Amino acid sequence: MLVLGIETSTPQASVAIGSEEGVIASALAAWRPNYVEYLLPAIEFCLDGGGLAYNDLGGIAVSRGPGLLTGLRVGVATAKALAQALSLPIVGMASLDLLAYELRYSPKTICAMLDARRGEVYYALYRTSPGGIQRMGDYGLATPEQLALGIAARSDDMLMVGNGALVYRDVFSSADARVEIGTVSDAYPTAVALVELATARMMRRDFDSLTGLNPMYLRRSARPIEWERMRGRRSA
Repeated sequence: MLVLGIETSTPQASVAIGSEEGVIASALAAWRPNYVEYLLPAIEFCLDGGGLAYNDLGGIAVSRGPGLLTGLRVGVATAKALAQALSLPIVGMASLDLLAYELRYSPKTICAMLDARRGEVYYALYRTSPGGIQRMGDYGLATPEQLALGIAARSDDMLMVGNGALVYRDVFSSADARVEIGTVSDAYPTAVALVELATARMMRRDFDSLTGLNPMYLRRSARPIEWERMRGRRSA
């Protein structure tokens, strides 16, 4: 099954096409005021590069956030329009899951983080598991200082990845010596990771509905920091 993946949650949007055998083609679609002008050409570039047509696709996958409001709206709307027009199943995946998945071989706890602007970050914690990752708790929204306090209360070594970790590197590095900050290569979720994760869901026929799939928006009032969940036992 060939899956088209669309990731538009950050300034570095991307698309990819692949199957359970691997990714065939991918392309970046750097942010512009109107994503549509660059997103569709990027999709057609991948199709042409793989010698494919829209009718060769077996499913559509899209990042549903959290992330940039405009990008998410355009990405999800485009994915749903294609799925409806081509009568294809659709799957939505969280952008933070994509970030963490790229580091699935790390022995450390992973904190995937995206810059939410206005002095805040979107985040989620993960542990590695056989064949992938396992999220620990809910997706959250916090100031870097609040998140740093929660991280410092934990006893495990932490790998912080995403553009949020890079923007607020000084805050997290000074909070705890056990924190490692990821590199620029780990700064953005990718459509390649999206295709890999979504293909597994497609094979299980774990689809989303067109009406039920919407962008994920995190609000401070709905996502307070759960301090007890963030807190880990310190070693004696």
